Amino acid sequence: MTPLLEARGVTRVLPGPVPVTLVSDIHLSVQPGEFIAITGPSGSGKSSLLYLLGLLDAPTGGSVYLEGRDTSKLSRNELAELRLKKLGFVFQFHFLLPEFSVLENVMLPMRKLGTRSEIQMRNRAAEILDELGLTSELKKTPEKLSGGQRQRAAIARALANDPLIILADEPTGNLDTKNGHIVFDIFKRLAEQNRQTVITVTHDQQLSALTQRQIRLVDGSIVGAEQPATI
Repeated sequence: MTPLLEARGVTRVLPGPVPVTLVSDIHLSVQPGEFIAITGPSGSGKSSLLYLLGLLDAPTGGSVYLEGRDTSKLSRNELAELRLKKLGFVFQFHFLLPEFSVLENVMLPMRKLGTRSEIQMRNRAAEILDELGLTSELKKTPEKLSGGQRQRAAIARALANDPLIILADEPTGNLDTKNGHIVFDIFKRLAEQNRQTVITVTHDQQLSALTQRQIRLVDGSIVGAEQPATI
């Protein structure tokens, strides 16, 4: 079966008088519905790999394939459209726009894609927020939410266009233990029930143990991949 997402010899080097290698010769295959953690020490290339897999950065060597398609051959506009349609992003900081309500923030990716009517966008945003336990917060602006609620709203925004893959960079870095587990429980449910693939960077070993597979990086290279016996 063709992998949903595949890295073939992916390398990323920052040019300069002394070139810096962020990741080196990464080979990785990802299937639909997988929940994967990218782990490793600080500076090991975890976020760099995530941005390459999410088509936010371009490799200097190798290629990233999405649904069997070589993304290195796509134009900047084609990559932007692919990200909007197929990928959802969650970061350590929620990046919700303060001037908009929670509902309006979740509608933003749908507005950019432009495939739904106004009422369809509102209904879809409300549906996602309801699934994440935020029905009572729809009309509030982000500053009126708790940290955990803001991050759930950011996840809702990432889900707005029904992405095949959700990529999360330290999504629990600013959350307490309880809210961190809530976020990972949401990711686990998305993978198991919706068959959406979730790839998250985390330094938290307890949270990474909740995923189906852990990809460990050291100095920009994969040094191990573990899959728990029970999920």
